[in-house]
Amino acid sequence: MSRDIITVALPKGRLAEETIELFVEKGITAEGVVDEETRKLVFLDEEHGMRYMLVRNMDVPTYVEHGAADLGVVGKDIISESAADVYEFMDLGFGYCRLCVAGIKGGNTNYRHDMRVATKYPRMTKEFFAGKGVFVETIKLYGSIELSPIVGLSDMIVDLVSTGTTLRKNGLAEIETMMESTARFIGNKSMTRLKHERVKDIIKRLGN
Repeated sequence: MSRDIITVALPKGRLAEETIELFVEKGITAEGVVDEETRKLVFLDEEHGMRYMLVRNMDVPTYVEHGAADLGVVGKDIISESAADVYEFMDLGFGYCRLCVAGIKGGNTNYRHDMRVATKYPRMTKEFFAGKGVFVETIKLYGSIELSPIVGLSDMIVDLVSTGTTLRKNGLAEIETMMESTARFIGNKSMTRLKHERVKDIIKRLGN
């Protein structure tokens, strides 16, 4: 495969769909190149010299940082949690959500030392509470985080919220917003000069 191919890591699901829609609109890639329903993970657009990889959202910065992908699209929350050494080129403006602290509705919402907080974002969670002078124990979970305070695994949770419906249905309530997140366009810091010129063109198209 040509060394000039630009490889883009995309998170499976809605962010990948919205990114490809944007790329098609801006003439960066052809329509119908990426089809998640095929269960394939790699898609090649030879006409435009683009290749797309579908990966877990938490893994996008890793693929980009280590050069397996030249570019990536991922939420700001994931970039912050991973602390990956990548270029953050631009905010794409979609995929909005909030990273929130939440607990049992009507329960104790006071932050206190040694409370347990369940989350997919342990690094950011510890930093957030430490900034308030509170040192917490984090419990890393990968799914159904809302369940943990209900069954006594944790005192609170830190999780992504878009509408808050899932929290309410499980008897939880938001306490505080830690950060707002949207999809960001990121890049590898060691890509070749030729690729860098192509990436500049892509960024220019996305900005128009």
